[in-house]
Amino acid sequence: MISVKDVPMLMGTEFVSGYTPNMDATVVTRILEAGGHITGKAVCENLCHSATSHSSSTGTVENPHAKGYSAGGSSSGSGVLVSLGEVDMSIGADQGGSVRIPATNCGVVGLKPTFGLIPYTGCGSNEPTNDHLGPMTRTVLDNALLLQAIAGTDNIDDRSFAAPHPSNISKYHDLLQVLEDPKRLSGFKIGIITESLEVPVLDPRMKGCFLAAAEGFRKLGATVEEVSIPIHRKGSTIWTGVSKTGGYLTKLHGGAGRRGHVMHELNSLFAEALHDPAKWDKAYVATKNIYINGAYAEERYPALLAKATNLSRKLRDAYDTALQSYDVLVTPTLPYVATSHPARDASPLEQIKKQVGLTSNTCQFNQTGHPVLAMPIGMLPPLEGPGVGQEGVKLPVGMQVIGRWWEEAMVLRVGYAWELEHDWKSMGA
Repeated sequence: MISVKDVPMLMGTEFVSGYTPNMDATVVTRILEAGGHITGKAVCENLCHSATSHSSSTGTVENPHAKGYSAGGSSSGSGVLVSLGEVDMSIGADQGGSVRIPATNCGVVGLKPTFGLIPYTGCGSNEPTNDHLGPMTRTVLDNALLLQAIAGTDNIDDRSFAAPHPSNISKYHDLLQVLEDPKRLSGFKIGIITESLEVPVLDPRMKGCFLAAAEGFRKLGATVEEVSIPIHRKGSTIWTGVSKTGGYLTKLHGGAGRRGHVMHELNSLFAEALHDPAKWDKAYVATKNIYINGAYAEERYPALLAKATNLSRKLRDAYDTALQSYDVLVTPTLPYVATSHPARDASPLEQIKKQVGLTSNTCQFNQTGHPVLAMPIGMLPPLEGPGVGQEGVKLPVGMQVIGRWWEEAMVLRVGYAWELEHDWKSMGA
């Protein structure tokens, strides 16, 4: 989904094909200008429409910790390559958790930054108001380093217009390195979102692992307490109204009414594919879901997108209110460990079953735009699939650290302290 000049953009799909960008995305240019090397492009899930790693047209992506299990989606390849040490860092796209889910399943660190902090120029859009790019790395310090290189408005993408100029971006990495006592969190207030622990599909083991990790903040000197944000429960519903309807309109019209670089050649391919029965047959089930749901909503509930957009403001206000009393908020990233892969010929319901409720604590923050760091905090045995009962088979568990708009430095500071003090691979059941 990220343009690299003259390199075909596969997007994990056969629904649209034949697109080769004639430009680099802003993030690619900035990495190169900072002295980084682009060693290749990673697989993503089918048009970024899957939170598990079975949907890419190039094949299933395996979890680096246990074969037969999801690596998370949609930035599955980015998470796996970092986890295996094939690359030092990667970039993922996050519209509902697609950096944070694979980061968690792969046991790496992923950041969904403040909306607009990292320009989206040259990247395929799913829905413009929840599009984010973010760094994926093995450590918080590396995450800060990559963020420092790619953050700041490019004066092209209108998502980024409120972001500081790159010359005024916080030195995220440098600030962490000069801390006199980086493990000390005395005076920090950390709020556990109560409703994040009440997700219907939350594995009790995940809750226990998360609460043990939160206790680690207290041992570092922070005040840790629960805070109720009732609208958190409705966040995924609000997100769905925007993601499905807005995503449908984006695919139809290519984000009309926007300022920025328009990938019109790619938009044309989507328009052609929609009216080609052979192409439609190759569309992934979730892609068809977006088109069908979006068309239905437009016809039967024409005010849905507007209402969901307005409710997104109420959702943001609720977190902002809590963040007046706390430096950061924390939640479990996912409600359960990575699931086993569905069969390649699985029915739509069988495929969807593997990811029900998976974004219950992630997608809210795509609508509100708050910065969220996802980091590994432990490992647990699988509950189903080929690894059940096998000695030593464990899968990563994650925690989200959520901050105020533009306060990535705070989110990274808190995550860095926890990471330095704990060996996450030895934690959990």
